[in-house]
Amino acid sequence: MRVGPVRLGDIAAGMQLAGLVSGEVVEVLAVCPVGESACEVVFRESAGTIDTRVVSDEDLRRIQVVGAAESQVPYDADPRDFMLAAEALRIKYAALYDPMAAVSSSDIEPLPHQIRAVYEHMLPQVPLRFLLADDPGAGKTIMAGLYLKEMMLRSDCERAVIVAPGGLVDQWHDELHTKFGLAFEVLTPLMVDSAQGNVFEEHPYLIVRMDQVSRSDALMDQLRAVHWDVAVVDEAHRMSAHYTSWNAEVKTTRRFSLGRVLSRQAQHLLLMTATPHAGKEEDFQLFLTLLDRDRFEGRFRSQHHRTDTQGLMRRMVKEDLLTFEGKPLFPERRAYTVGYALSDAEQELYDRVTEYVRTEMGRADRIGEQGQSRRRNSVGFALTVLQRRLASSPEAITRSLERRVERLGQRLHDIGVSRAEFQDSGAFGHPFDHAVVLGGQADATLEDLDDFDDAEGDMSEAERARFEERMEQVVDSATAALTKEELAREICALRELVALAKKVRNTGEDRKWNELRQILSDQLLTDSGEGPRKIIVFTEHRDTIDYLQRRIAVHVGRPEAVAVIHGGTSRAARLQVREQFTHNPSVRVLLATDAAGEGLNLQRAHLMVNYDLPWNPNRIEQRFGRIHRIGQTEVCHLWNLVAQGTREGDVFRTLLTKIDQMGRAYRGKLFHVLGGGTIFDNKPLRELLVQAIRYGDDPRVRASLDKVIDESVSQGLDALVEERALVPDMFSAMDVESVRLRMEHARARRLQPGYIEAFTRAALARLGARLEAREAGRFEITRVPQRLVRAARAANPGAPLPSGYERVAFDPARASDPARRVSLIALGHPLLEALIAVTLEDLAGALERGAVLVDRSGIVSEPSVLGIVEETITDGARRVVSRHFDYVLSGTAETVGEVPPYLDCDASRPDEAGTALAELAPNGADRVERMRAAAYEAGVRPRMEEIHARRDVEISRTRTQVDERLSAEIQLWYERAALAHDEELAGRGPRISSTQAQRRARELEERLERRMAELDAATALSAKPPRIRARALIVPEVQAGGEPALFARDTAEVDRRAVAAVMAVERALGRSPQEMSHSNPGFDISSTDGAGNRVFIEVKGRIEGAPTFTVTANEVAFARTQAGRHRLALVSVSPLGAAHDRVRYVRDAFAHIDPTVTTLSYNERWNKYWQRGTAPF
Repeated sequence: MRVGPVRLGDIAAGMQLAGLVSGEVVEVLAVCPVGESACEVVFRESAGTIDTRVVSDEDLRRIQVVGAAESQVPYDADPRDFMLAAEALRIKYAALYDPMAAVSSSDIEPLPHQIRAVYEHMLPQVPLRFLLADDPGAGKTIMAGLYLKEMMLRSDCERAVIVAPGGLVDQWHDELHTKFGLAFEVLTPLMVDSAQGNVFEEHPYLIVRMDQVSRSDALMDQLRAVHWDVAVVDEAHRMSAHYTSWNAEVKTTRRFSLGRVLSRQAQHLLLMTATPHAGKEEDFQLFLTLLDRDRFEGRFRSQHHRTDTQGLMRRMVKEDLLTFEGKPLFPERRAYTVGYALSDAEQELYDRVTEYVRTEMGRADRIGEQGQSRRRNSVGFALTVLQRRLASSPEAITRSLERRVERLGQRLHDIGVSRAEFQDSGAFGHPFDHAVVLGGQADATLEDLDDFDDAEGDMSEAERARFEERMEQVVDSATAALTKEELAREICALRELVALAKKVRNTGEDRKWNELRQILSDQLLTDSGEGPRKIIVFTEHRDTIDYLQRRIAVHVGRPEAVAVIHGGTSRAARLQVREQFTHNPSVRVLLATDAAGEGLNLQRAHLMVNYDLPWNPNRIEQRFGRIHRIGQTEVCHLWNLVAQGTREGDVFRTLLTKIDQMGRAYRGKLFHVLGGGTIFDNKPLRELLVQAIRYGDDPRVRASLDKVIDESVSQGLDALVEERALVPDMFSAMDVESVRLRMEHARARRLQPGYIEAFTRAALARLGARLEAREAGRFEITRVPQRLVRAARAANPGAPLPSGYERVAFDPARASDPARRVSLIALGHPLLEALIAVTLEDLAGALERGAVLVDRSGIVSEPSVLGIVEETITDGARRVVSRHFDYVLSGTAETVGEVPPYLDCDASRPDEAGTALAELAPNGADRVERMRAAAYEAGVRPRMEEIHARRDVEISRTRTQVDERLSAEIQLWYERAALAHDEELAGRGPRISSTQAQRRARELEERLERRMAELDAATALSAKPPRIRARALIVPEVQAGGEPALFARDTAEVDRRAVAAVMAVERALGRSPQEMSHSNPGFDISSTDGAGNRVFIEVKGRIEGAPTFTVTANEVAFARTQAGRHRLALVSVSPLGAAHDRVRYVRDAFAHIDPTVTTLSYNERWNKYWQRGTAPF
């Protein structure tokens, strides 16, 4: 066919045209005339997309014929260039055939529940909308890192954002870098200020502080303008919101608004929290609208709506998590309620302060009834915090009362009351303007208690200081006093309380401290014979920490034995404290506020005390999760200190006793009733505690509270059991065996580190650089070529390459070294990505022209064309739901496999025909279509069936729920419209007009119609035509034209007898061997013992007397990465018959060989290996 300019009548099916589509060479599929001066051309783009254009005479000036689809490939490229480029292509798209590419290229040892979350629940969902709600300590960060890396390796993630509390962003950055080799940047004010435009557009992989963005209107606007491939939110329960009125108006928070922006702007959204449910079902379902707004539209109504999170959420509790050996992943955990009686002086202080709190709360209610609701809320917040400090320690309540007296006294002074007037009651009785007195001070509500607790771990140090100052200002100065007289009297009452508190503190009699001291004596100061024990003590207040630090230091006799973490502790200092607590045997006690409840893993300790019980029950589980997490080997013990004879203490004791009683029958799972957001008569625990404080002296109230607690815990347990029954796959015990088998399958197909090492070595050598050996398995790269530096900068400006690497390794085991910094060169590493890009840019021509390869391993019996075929499946919205590579061998017939046959091929030797072997290429103009058809039948079709089976069930479930939910809301709004219309006719003003209600109903109808169309599109899968990315000609060695090797006669019979001999030996050893096909390069037999342990065996058979045998570079690379799981089986085939054949096994057979793509095979001396061998093992 002529190559060059073309006339209109010359365009025909099968041509390859350049210029029809900018930057593309397309294949013509059909041509239809359009009048005399134009024609319609149907064509296929390189990506497989079918399109059409009308071409006129004028268009022909820019169109050229560059070849025909069926034209013969010359196969004249250098075989080594072809191999290097093919390996670059394979590594670039490794995730398309390596089922767990992120696992094999990361410095982690994933557990069964983590594998299932990522590879069974998350990756198959396109687009992803998922809530990962496993228990604290289950490794959710590992799961998110695996998901992100898999998406990047599959070329499905070019932009990603991680949103986390401020105290966790550095930990995210460090773990993604060290464990996964992912170069994310932490968003800083400097980056924002120096951005030329939108900071999110300029930095494709970012970690941002939740409140840094949510509190900045400018950053929120920039975020709305960017589309993200993946968004991950850690501690996502903070993105909460509430319904506030009958017509389902939502009281949003800035964090919830941030969640909605991410939900709209991200293709894939992953929310993570161990405590997703705060207790109210309607608020939980509102939170779930971040994942699917249609599925959870409207305020939850139990009579019309249902709760079904299948496919959207996974929640696994610690007691269900297992190792690959089927053993519990977490040790047992035990909790004890330690009740103690207050001394007479302590009881008097408690009663007097509580009476003050009750009185002031009553006054706050009265001012609320007068329309001052914001002021009432602030007073309620201040008094609640004061009550919590009363329960904490004599030091905390004394200091709080002193600050409150000081602040209120200053306010009294500010409104013009002199010391003389203060003594004259006749001057009082005049109302004062509270707004003037407040002077711009902040408001707060009881709901702010959670934010107040969260503040320690979520903000920068400056932000945290400002927030704490604002909240302390409310605590110390909010008052319900309406007149100067009332304010003065409150100050007088507070002064009496201060005097009483000081008296209690100065006596040194602290019954709560006595209980802690006894625990410390029993657990730390008694010789257990197990080495030094360590304990964590949680409190809620800074004053109490200072107080306990002094008393514990005296008790244990060493001040250095006590370490402290609180909200004012910087990230660097926290890490230093953790290291000291973990590794220094002298540090025995860690005092912490909830700042340590997030972001620090403290499993060096297995003992914990809740000196102060949190009023948010989720925090008990979060605290315990600091020590009860992966890596903990000891039984974990928790002591909860509860004061007897106090109103909140009675509530806690009743609650904890009920949990303890029922938990014994449920293996401790009642922790998850508490941690899962137990609600008490539709109220959070803090409201129950306030009710007890205010009205707990009434026996009827106490009985009612006991009943509410009893019923709520029981209902929480029932809900847990029901939840497990509804979604058994999410909650049942792990099917460890299936996950283990899946891991074994993935390990056999993984892109082994040896392949990456071989590619890196050859690709660097081509650019004039090299790997210099250092310690075993480690290398130095003294100079990184500038071309690679530029390529890396173009791909990701946030991950520049250094000028050299002091140490690199390819095996994760060699990269772990606390004493030295070692870079793990694995999938996703910027150096490897740059090498791939430069290699494909330079050697793309070798893939297009093809090369001749010689098969010396018996892969083919006739000259065959190898096609590297890319297969893509999309849904009706043109989203890619599957992309895969297959390798098609086409001779007389076609075979399809997932492992590249070229790995066990070689370049032709000087005595062989070389490029002249291209003449042996099988004939047939339909060769390309035959390969495509084979790839479709063996690759695309079964994958489409698998995807349909998985997606259709989930989409059907979603369709049903969306239809039910939106239809119920549509009916509700039409009913409201009718009622409003009747009120309007009657002359009354409805809360919402009939027109507004009808408009809302019609909007929901449009949403329902739009969503149903989207779900229809999601089920409509279609396959793009298989795309052949490269071709090679593989010729059997016997047809390559060289001198036949000595002892090469009857090769097929020798191979057959050798494999049969090894199979028999394996059965005799008690293993179950499986022979692999010739299209499975790397090993010949996979053999498994009764415990599921697998070994890979490479069989080499030779006739007695043969001096050498051939090993391919691929066999060497595979053997080196399998280490103790690999055997080289040597079989000496006797001319006397199979009964006389001898078998020996060689361990670490090729440890002395450095694999490299530039050497495709090795001739090894038989006797040398035979002497190293032993009897089969």
